[in-house]
Amino acid sequence: MIAFGSPSRFGTREAEQGGMSYFPDRGYSSAGAFAADYVGAVAAALNTVDLNAVTAAGELLAARVRSGGAIFTCGNGGSAAIANHLVCDCFKGARTGSSIAPRVHGLSSAVELITAIANDIGPEEVFAYQLESLARPGDVLIAISSSGASPNILRALGSARRSGVASIAMTGFSGGAAAEAADVVLHVPAENYGVVEDVHQSLMHILSQYLRMSHFQQPETLGSVKF
Repeated sequence: MIAFGSPSRFGTREAEQGGMSYFPDRGYSSAGAFAADYVGAVAAALNTVDLNAVTAAGELLAARVRSGGAIFTCGNGGSAAIANHLVCDCFKGARTGSSIAPRVHGLSSAVELITAIANDIGPEEVFAYQLESLARPGDVLIAISSSGASPNILRALGSARRSGVASIAMTGFSGGAAAEAADVVLHVPAENYGVVEDVHQSLMHILSQYLRMSHFQQPETLGSVKF
């Protein structure tokens, strides 16, 4: 497993009396003042990203796509939105002007199927159950979870490992069990959901745009083409 190293708490400061304080740790007089510190927190969180882990994730993703493997992705809540956005950018975005045609499947998007699995089997199985039917050895799963502890994310990662499916986990906070269950871990040690999700969204864009750029059919036009 490739990870960031020991997760540390970001976006926090030690209170005068000891203990931990999370952002926001005070009131703000305006949205602009709040924004100034929030942007700083996002920038600082981005600076925690281990580029070796990003390199490993990019290489894994590209290798699986080139060998005909499919990309699966999942998440809950805001992470589901990032996962669904990844489907768009790794499917249509990465294919545009490139030599690849990635097969990308979002496990968080079919409401009818998700609710049927959750109701009849259990909410912890909503992603793993789909993987068991759809995934094959040589595919790759990108699981997104701020806590890294969501039962359905952990079940999905376990299913992927048993099925010969490689896995990339995007996590936040302390990393949770997902940080130990995935092949490559992109961990953001921040303690604010918005900050973690903003960095995960950036990592999604980095991976999808790298996938397109590294297979671009006219590399001499880079710099004149909008990504």
